[in-house]
Amino acid sequence: MPIHMWAVAEAAAKKQRISPESDAAGYAAGIMTWLLAGSVFVVVKIGVSEMPPWTFCFSRALISALILLPLVAGHYGDMIGLLRRRWLEAVFIGAIGLGLTQGVTFVALSHTSAINVGIIFALAPMATMLLARLVLREPMNGWQGIGLAVAFVGIVVIAVHGSLAILLGLKIGVGDLYAFCAILLFAGYTVLLKRAKFELPTLPLLVILLFAGSVSALPFSLWEIAHGEHEHLAMTGYLALAYTGVIGGSFMYFLYNWSIGVLGASRAGTLIYTQMIFATFFAWLILGERIEWYHFAGGGLVIVGILFVVLLRPKPAAASGTVGAR
Repeated sequence: MPIHMWAVAEAAAKKQRISPESDAAGYAAGIMTWLLAGSVFVVVKIGVSEMPPWTFCFSRALISALILLPLVAGHYGDMIGLLRRRWLEAVFIGAIGLGLTQGVTFVALSHTSAINVGIIFALAPMATMLLARLVLREPMNGWQGIGLAVAFVGIVVIAVHGSLAILLGLKIGVGDLYAFCAILLFAGYTVLLKRAKFELPTLPLLVILLFAGSVSALPFSLWEIAHGEHEHLAMTGYLALAYTGVIGGSFMYFLYNWSIGVLGASRAGTLIYTQMIFATFFAWLILGERIEWYHFAGGGLVIVGILFVVLLRPKPAAASGTVGAR
């Protein structure tokens, strides 16, 4: 999902600002980014009833890449150079982040509510933090560990619909399990991307990763075609694809790239947590999905966990030979 832009920003963050706009403009672009991201959950939920999830994923990534491609024309040489040196690594990382992660998320949306997926995805940056701690040895203090545990409990509450019987019987919905798997894929993608440290600005790098994501989703899309899963494809599916590929895709990515240029990756990335609020609101408003008590309970625990993670993060070292992603 659009959440992967946070990883792109983290991987290629610059210490200097690249735009003279005010912080207000940066925050406005950032908030609009995650408003659109929240709307994507809802639009995909609508469209996936007609357009199979992997075809949706393949087409959206390809459309977004093609629209953004002319905007990075000045970087074609650097992009080609990166692919010549490290094409396998770039394709593999893009396949995980913009292919498998998004495809599995779309599958989740075909089995469970947009509210569930939106709230569950709020755990993604924290799952990334934990994996980065284990793999990259990035700092994480005890309070953040507690926040991660609290947020995870909140996700479990939502997945079992607040029912102890469902939890003990391990009758968690398949859609919620797919959403959780997407989170794990996203965390792996982010850590690999941060470790790779590709020497390329965010937008050109995103274009490469989008093309890689579309290529990785293509075999699954062909499988859907071979099994006749496109029989119900109609105008709603095409309109949903157009929205998620253009407005909720390339335009959204451009907005986020602008916001990190104004605010820096760390401040812009913090706004990602508003995606959960927007996704829940749009699902209630447009899809008529009910916000149950367990959504409030689980979402509240997730918010508490987020506050622990964001407000009590370790202070960066005063001096270091290597600059961290944040």
